[in-house]
Amino acid sequence: MMHAPAATLSPRKEDIRRRADAAANERAQWRRRGAFFHNEDLQFLKFLIPEGARVLELGCSTGELLAALKPSFGLGVDFSASSIDEARRAFPHLTFAIGDIESDAFIESLPGPFDYILVVDTLGSLDDCQRMFANLHRLCTRETRLVVGYFSHVWHPLLKLAERIGLKMPQPSQNVLALADVRALAALADFEAVKSERRLLSPVRLFGLGRLVNRFIAPLPIFNSLCLRHYTVCRSLRRPEDVPRTATIVIPARNERGNVAPAIRRIPQFADALEIIFVEGHSQDDTWSEIERVIASHAQQEIKALRQPGEGKADAVYTGFDAATGDVLMILDADLTVPPEDLPKFWEAIRSGKGEFVNGTRLVYPFESEAMRFLNLVGNRFFSQVFSWLLGQRFTDTLCGTKVLRRSDYLRLKAARSYFGNFDPFGDFDLIFGASKLGLKIVEVPIRYASRTYGETQISRFRHGSMLLRMMWFAFLRIKAL
Repeated sequence: MMHAPAATLSPRKEDIRRRADAAANERAQWRRRGAFFHNEDLQFLKFLIPEGARVLELGCSTGELLAALKPSFGLGVDFSASSIDEARRAFPHLTFAIGDIESDAFIESLPGPFDYILVVDTLGSLDDCQRMFANLHRLCTRETRLVVGYFSHVWHPLLKLAERIGLKMPQPSQNVLALADVRALAALADFEAVKSERRLLSPVRLFGLGRLVNRFIAPLPIFNSLCLRHYTVCRSLRRPEDVPRTATIVIPARNERGNVAPAIRRIPQFADALEIIFVEGHSQDDTWSEIERVIASHAQQEIKALRQPGEGKADAVYTGFDAATGDVLMILDADLTVPPEDLPKFWEAIRSGKGEFVNGTRLVYPFESEAMRFLNLVGNRFFSQVFSWLLGQRFTDTLCGTKVLRRSDYLRLKAARSYFGNFDPFGDFDLIFGASKLGLKIVEVPIRYASRTYGETQISRFRHGSMLLRMMWFAFLRIKAL
């Protein structure tokens, strides 16, 4: 049992605490009455926070939400002693502590770090939200994600009405915060908002239609702005020193014999140690022999060659990633339409911490006239707009082949791939969806897209375009329509 340092509460918070103590034994009854709302809330939180994580919930009340997330280690804290007593009786496998989360000394006493720090509705009771955020950095690593859930200020009058007529548990006066307010308060405390979402248009079953409304209508533009809930996923910008030193460049190569030697010649030495892995994909133009020749003639460099066991670019990329030893993993398409000379920009974005998943974009600078056909350009812009909406982070070019992330993040992404399944033969969307689900900070690096100097494109506009439309629908179901 944890004992928190004593703290003096403000009169307002003391009144909130007294009310919470008095209502602690009634909370389970109120949760049953609002079971539909709480289940809808939990649905999205389970998407953000996978089972088996180390989770700290601030303002846990009687502990039902923390228990439902099934953490490997769960710590719930609240300043209501009666609520914590109820939580300890109901969930003895979890850890609970009594304390004021605005107290520096109390936060210092907690046994971090955590994978996720969860703050749901608690912002309403705080005197100084910025101070609470600022105290949390010591409980964070680079990978920790702060998840904040709160009600929309648009719903405030309706929620007070629901309390008056007995449909909602009565609450003392709460801070009324818009989504922009939460992001701004977090930013003042050096937490960067990675993404934000609005969810839950219907808090009631609505004669069995509530689930359909929340799943398929609430995510849509216009309707989305009317949702009851908003969620913000943040990362700490005061992370401990964790600077990568080495990199692995994976080059999928199928029928790219003429590009093998130029790739090695043009890749700059930007990391302390640089590993290059060619993954040859059943070529018909002696690509494998050329890779072997280039490796023999560059014995001073760390260059490896693998033969792809399956088919498709995704299989080649994952084959290379699984064999890689670098701190940072990079994809460089063997067609060299993304200039190898630009790789240091991607490295710097990761090394500096500005991004955790770095995506190239070909659609900022003008490109050579033959580099991209008109229909490809239209398709790329269309998919970029749709996926920016689906993922809650801005994309201008989802289909650029050059993507960069830390190997540690790839291993986490790989462990969670079962959520999406083996659906993407290219690997682009598989990595993007996985990065989004992990809450990685995604940034784009503009590059000047070049025309091929050897070989032919292996992309079929119509066959692969229809495949991408199917992926878009799949992503809607697995990411947006939860």
